[in-house]
Amino acid sequence: QVQLVESGGGSVQVGGSLRLSCAASGLSYNRYCLGWFRQAPGQEREGVVVIDNEGHVDYDNSVAGRSTASKDNANVSLSLQLSGLKPEDTAIYYCAAGARGNFCYLESNLYSYWGQGTQVTVSS
Repeated sequence: QVQLVESGGGSVQVGGSLRLSCAASGLSYNRYCLGWFRQAPGQEREGVVVIDNEGHVDYDNSVAGRSTASKDNANVSLSLQLSGLKPEDTAIYYCAAGARGNFCYLESNLYSYWGQGTQVTVSS
């Protein structure tokens, strides 16, 4: 059984930073994608960052340049450091995992497993 356990999130002021972590267990793929997605009220879920089993990372333009993703190979975990936070970063952030094809994509419908989500609130 695949489980994705998320940690981090919370409330932060504009310009602040936070770190999100996701630990995956039970994945049977040798080639996999891990990712963070987010969903704001009334909006569709969107991709933030994805990383494959080899460590190749793809960031959404909305966070590129102010975020850093890293993967722990031993534990199949994904961390995301977000800096320069803006009010529009406010959302529920979800960790996701799925099988990898040639690449990992920022498309939520490609991921089979999801965490429960963690709230990130950015206030001025």
